[in-house]
Amino acid sequence: MKLSEFQIAVDDEFGPAYGNVVVNDLVLSGVGDRTAREALAAGVPAREVWHALCEATDVPPSRRHGVGLREPAEG
Repeated sequence: MKLSEFQIAVDDEFGPAYGNVVVNDLVLSGVGDRTAREALAAGVPAREVWHALCEATDVPPSRRHGVGLREPAEG
């Protein structure tokens, strides 16, 4: 998962405004008791941060995989 895909997934799941709060303020035990922003800055892979964020916020497993990808272009 690329960082841009992580951001798309966060925006899709939480909305841009609340997603920003979750990424910056919620401490995630799954990535060393850091916020998602801190974990990403420390080099934790975006996919690992996404899964820790999903676990901490009770995102259903059905919405954890395949998110963040842009829709294929038509044509």
